[in-house]
Amino acid sequence: MAYVTDPSIGYQATYNITAATVIKIGSGLIATVSVIVAGSAAGAVHDAATTGAAAASNQVATIPAAIGLVPVRWGVTTGIVIVPGTGQTLALSWS
Repeated sequence: MAYVTDPSIGYQATYNITAATVIKIGSGLIATVSVIVAGSAAGAVHDAATTGAAAASNQVATIPAAIGLVPVRWGVTTGIVIVPGTGQTLALSWS
């Protein structure tokens, strides 16, 4: 996984997400999800601090099983957890 910072807008990016991943613990902003490989099932983004805590009750976005960009623009208070669908490869911009 690679992390980059864009100082002009304050966002970071996380690439090649293929498994449930904690991106950040604490408050933050989910900007855009890029679906690089569509996979065979939808993924999700959660306001949670651990992958085990990711549940329907804290899901903030669904990631479709189709290549493209998904603008999320959602603030979180607990953390950012991204759970790719089966076979998906994702990238995420966040702060």
